[in-house]
This record gives sequence, C-alpha cells and structure tokens, in this order.
Amino acid sequence: MAEDVQSELARLRAENEALKKTSAKGLSLRISEKGGLSVYGLGRFPVTLYKEQWLKLLDMAGDIRSFISANESALKTKDVAPKP
Repeated sequence: MAEDVQSELARLRAENEALKKTSAKGLSLRISEKGGLSVYGLGRFPVTLYKEQWLKLLDMAGDIRSFISANESALKTKDVAPKP
C-alpha cells in the first residue's frame, strides 16, 4: 500500500513538473475534439483553427508583421501578467 502511494506521488510530481514547463513558456498546443489545432495561453479561450486555416495564416506571417508595424500607433497592447 505504501509503495502504491509513493509511486502515485512520484507520478503526480512528474506530471506537475511537465505542466509547469508548459505554462512557463505560456503556450500549448492540443488537438480539439473536432480535429482542429488549438493554441492555449493567448487569452481566456483557446484559438482553434483547422490545419489548412493555420497554414494560410502562417503563410501570411510576414504580411501580419508588416501590418502591425505600419499600424503600430492604432493598435493596442495587452499587458499579460505571468501566471503564478
């Protein structure tokens, strides 16, 4: 019985460390129930798109960066406090 408790404690500690590493970088990826790719950690809710939508968006990365630079004064920033 004590060995079971010790092994469960070790498993939970390892799982906790893995979760801490994920939250340290702030973002995580998961596959949604419907097969989309969800990005967690950007806001209160995940951003979920299908594979082809993500690929289109990633292809536009340079355009998005240029747009942000060109419209810097009109865009707001959100202060994101790190999670404890």
